[in-house]
Amino acid sequence: MGADFSQPQRQSVIGILVMFFYTLQQYARALWPMIVIWVFKFDEVNKAYFLLGMLAVFVSIGVISYLKYLNFTFLLDSENQEFIITEGVFNKTKTAIQLRKIQQVNIDQSFVQKLIGVYELNVDTAGSNRKEGAIKAISHELALELKSRLLENEEKNTVIGTAETTLEETEQKLFEAAHPFIKISFLSLLKVGITSNYGRSIALLLVFFSTIYENLQNFGEENAIYEEKVGTYIDQNFIFQTILLSIVLLFGIVLVINIIRIIFKYYDYKITRQKGSLLLSFGLLNTKSTIIKPEKVQITTIRRNYFQKKMGILELKIKQATSGEREERKSAIEIPGCSETERDSILKLLFHTIPEKGLLLQPNVRKLVFAVFLTIGLPLLGFIAVGYWLEPVFFEYSYILPFYIVFVGLVQFFKFKNSRLFINENFIIKQSGAWDVSNDIIEPSKIQAITTSQLFWHEKLDIGSVTLHTAGGNITFQLGNFTKIKHYVNLWLHKIETSDSNWM
Repeated sequence: MGADFSQPQRQSVIGILVMFFYTLQQYARALWPMIVIWVFKFDEVNKAYFLLGMLAVFVSIGVISYLKYLNFTFLLDSENQEFIITEGVFNKTKTAIQLRKIQQVNIDQSFVQKLIGVYELNVDTAGSNRKEGAIKAISHELALELKSRLLENEEKNTVIGTAETTLEETEQKLFEAAHPFIKISFLSLLKVGITSNYGRSIALLLVFFSTIYENLQNFGEENAIYEEKVGTYIDQNFIFQTILLSIVLLFGIVLVINIIRIIFKYYDYKITRQKGSLLLSFGLLNTKSTIIKPEKVQITTIRRNYFQKKMGILELKIKQATSGEREERKSAIEIPGCSETERDSILKLLFHTIPEKGLLLQPNVRKLVFAVFLTIGLPLLGFIAVGYWLEPVFFEYSYILPFYIVFVGLVQFFKFKNSRLFINENFIIKQSGAWDVSNDIIEPSKIQAITTSQLFWHEKLDIGSVTLHTAGGNITFQLGNFTKIKHYVNLWLHKIETSDSNWM
């Protein structure tokens, strides 16, 4: 017999521990500097007071956690078609969520929740910039039942007109629900860890190398008297080899950390078909599950770099409808380590076809000139100005300039080369990136608003920009042929007005 959600329900009793750990975590984040100073800078008497204070904090957190558990209830109001959550410690708040506005219900499990044996249920609506409701401690069976009840109306709507179902179709649906049609392998995750986050790795290496160089330079200036003696004992080749080995070691450490992070985040990544939608579950310590509904997909991004192309993998990023910019990043669902075949399977389920690149729009060469001026010209002028009038010592670092100019120049060139807008009847594809090349795919019917802009000195050149606004983010194409842009904008506006698709 199912649970009676018409009556107020509490979380699992063991959920008190979950609330305790979460509250403790909040206190620790706020007070850790004070704790560190107190431990290392105070005498034994103050340390004793510190321990007593910590004991008082733990007791307070325990009491607060119990009150949170006691005052937290949830129920389903069938009459008003609402999901009601009551919570609070001293001041109780009541949240009523209309069932028809529920966008998705996710069942997740953090590391602490996994240790205790409970799950977290999150309710998300399309009209909010945060999670509307969250139950931090609930059993898996109860979470599944509650999720089914919360989405019952949507399932009923889906079933209308499909009452007649053959036995074979039913068996096929049950098979799809039990067997994931895509499973990201451990080897694919290793490939992702090896071939991603190059920017972070290069930045760390540059910081490390510059620090080593500064220390060696300062050592030489401060110990010029002993330079000759030191030179007799230390081989300069040995110093060079040591620095090179340190750089390689640091790069290896960054690589290992990145691999570990990817594996922890995306371990056991499974994608299952569920009533025309995609059910995703992944995570080692923190297990997450979410549903992707094709009608709510706003922007689909396919991204890969040179090494990923050679290894036969890519990354998919899917953005669903959100209500604010703060939730835009959180709404992006990443599917790492996909093969081209898996990519095509996902795209077919989302769009019922594989999006193809159509007519091409390219940016004007002035986009490249302007980017070079901002990233190379202005920094060089600033370097010269500071070095000439304020700090002549800056000119000692002029040996870096050729490397900077070549590197940044190549980045801007490839950004310009890869900046493209492809247009066909059903899809708009924005291509961008220097090393990691991305293709953002949107359907014209999903566009909420369109913004065109043109600087007055670009009017004679007939170049301008366009921004496509969707519920999952924006796509901007700069300095293209403005006549063609306006032509396609009129077509997109017509398609928006005549479309009956529901993106919510």
